[in-house]
Amino acid sequence: MTIMTPPPGDQQEDEEMLVPHSDLVDGTAQPMEVSETEAAVSTVENQQPAEDPPTLKFTWTVPNFSRQNTRKHYSEVFVVGGYKWRILIFPKGNNVDHLSMYLDVADAATLPYGWSRYSQFSLAVVNQIHTRYTIRKETQHQFNARESDWGFTSFMPLSELYDPSRGYLVNDTVYVEAEVAVRKVLDYWSYDSKKETGFVGLKNQGATCYMNSLLQTLYHIPYFRKAVYHMPTTENDAPTASIPLALQSLFYKLQYNDTSVATKELTKSFGWDTYDSFMQHDVQELNRVLSEKLEDKMK
Repeated sequence: MTIMTPPPGDQQEDEEMLVPHSDLVDGTAQPMEVSETEAAVSTVENQQPAEDPPTLKFTWTVPNFSRQNTRKHYSEVFVVGGYKWRILIFPKGNNVDHLSMYLDVADAATLPYGWSRYSQFSLAVVNQIHTRYTIRKETQHQFNARESDWGFTSFMPLSELYDPSRGYLVNDTVYVEAEVAVRKVLDYWSYDSKKETGFVGLKNQGATCYMNSLLQTLYHIPYFRKAVYHMPTTENDAPTASIPLALQSLFYKLQYNDTSVATKELTKSFGWDTYDSFMQHDVQELNRVLSEKLEDKMK
């Protein structure tokens, strides 16, 4: 009989940026590289009643850990919510001096075009001496063909993992856990940002995410937004030729539109063409130039 236990209470905060690992081409899952070491042992535990989102706890026992002779190592496949998953680890790190660990869609290479699935999950390395020191990190991701794995490139320092006194590597064995909850796929096309949050976003012109982040930050500074609204403009000004008027128009639309707002008028007022929109610019330089233009207008 399997005894179900709740996850450890004191979980380490996720401080690393979540990124798909860079080793897989086009997000396509690759078969496990088999080593000559003893096969890994794994167990699963059902954790939630049927009426809740399908959830499962998977425990992967990895023996002869320090002698793994493959750069990356896959767990056995386990099924949650009717989908096949597996854990992917880089025992010596994915080009970093940390253990790299991801949740991977096991059959991504054979799924039909346009597939997608959404999961909230945690990955953990169990401390075999003091379980309260188990390192567990949580995240969520909508998996698809381009991003069929997701997790933590810098999960924990290799120096801690390979130090026997720390309790993570005992008798050359490591225990890895994945707690996976499969939820309904998010339909971003029907998502009503205004209704759900009271705010709308900015459309990306190509490579303008850095600019959109700056504009949203400035918009949410009430005094700055008020100052922009009070800048003198005339009816003869054209938004595509006047940075102050273009910014006033953009802020007004962010405040009152029901859908996402385009930034083309503003970038045209900068004198940008299509090529500039697809080129990464320095956000600090953009902020400096924008502030100077607005300051001149305010004078």
